[in-house]
Amino acid sequence: MNSPQILVLAASLLCSSFSQAIEPERVEALLGKANLVAWCIVPFDAKKRGPEERAAMLADLGLKRCAYDWRAEHVSEFEAEIEAYKKHGIEFNAFWSTHDAAFQLFEKHNLKPAIWQTLPSPKEEGQEAKVDAAVQQLLPLVERTRKMGCQLGLYNHGGWGGEPANLVAVCERLKNAHQAKHVGIIYNFHHGHGDIEGFAKAFDSMLPHLHCVNLNGMNSAAALAADPTAKIIPIGTGEHEVAMIRIVVESAYDGPIGILDHLPSQDAKVSLKNNLTGLEKLKAGLLNF
Repeated sequence: MNSPQILVLAASLLCSSFSQAIEPERVEALLGKANLVAWCIVPFDAKKRGPEERAAMLADLGLKRCAYDWRAEHVSEFEAEIEAYKKHGIEFNAFWSTHDAAFQLFEKHNLKPAIWQTLPSPKEEGQEAKVDAAVQQLLPLVERTRKMGCQLGLYNHGGWGGEPANLVAVCERLKNAHQAKHVGIIYNFHHGHGDIEGFAKAFDSMLPHLHCVNLNGMNSAAALAADPTAKIIPIGTGEHEVAMIRIVVESAYDGPIGILDHLPSQDAKVSLKNNLTGLEKLKAGLLNF
């Protein structure tokens, strides 16, 4: 039996404990290319593509959305990136963090990407004090994105601010006390290894607030501690992502799904292809068990 067959069989076996089949239309609607967002493909691309090359690469892969991450050296290319995406039919779906130049360009080009911002991890003592401090720190951006007509996605990136319960608590406080209905959660598998065991419960708590779910191959936190270089692995090569993705697919979540590069030593196109290949095998496993 070859490797692809083994992956599909593994997916089928992992899914066999679930009682209901998933409709093919549901699987394709959520995990098909039309709903995928490329993420971490700018500073992590070993080929160091420019805007035109990057947009052409996405179009060649059949991907229609990109969440744009950047570093200081990319600021001068912001407008070129926007123009290249327009040329190749790529949606500028999200923007990492904040930058005045980018925000001015969004207004100029009539774009309203989601703004992704790490949820801070305040140093205050006690849960309520931490929630209060995080809310106060975020309020200027909450108001700015409200005026821009953009979603604001709070991004799990480790620490207190990376825990699902705290993401939910801050979202609920912002929505209830500040009418910030545009605020939600960006949940990243690759920053959620500590959530694997209780993922079903954590995902259910985040579900009303989720704006995007970014996938990754997932081995246990213990395995990751033994080999930290295995944090970013292709979808379909880990122990736990099939079961986790099935939870997502079986839920009422209907937002975008992200696939990653995030490997600075690897061509972003190779990383995306590996994830697309793994996702196709996983989709087959979800349907055939």
